[in-house]
Amino acid sequence: MAAKWIETLTGSLEQKKQYRQDKARIDALPGPYETAAKALHRYLMYYGGITDGDTLTTMFGDLTDLWERAATDGTPVHEIVGDDPVEFAEAFARAYDGKQWIDKERARLTQAIQDAEREQQR
Repeated sequence: MAAKWIETLTGSLEQKKQYRQDKARIDALPGPYETAAKALHRYLMYYGGITDGDTLTTMFGDLTDLWERAATDGTPVHEIVGDDPVEFAEAFARAYDGKQWIDKERARLTQAIQDAEREQQR
């Protein structure tokens, strides 16, 4: 009973647990892979804007898996991110459909413009 009440306020405890595990896995990566994974993680937190916990947990789990695999295989960081790390990060984020904080504002903007157009037609 208490867990459901807490989750209502804070979100899924299981998702938080998974997120912390993925962060620990990133922290355990060898030098350059850890640096790259942390940089991408930080960028995705700002750029992604995903508010859906399931999507966010999946995305960060996949990011962690990617860097663990690269470290295991010895794949150079540049081969993963290419010449434009920003484009890589943004393409990575676009692969995860989820509810984003900006969705609400996009809907409001669209509605406001439609309302303005209707007013103008009167």
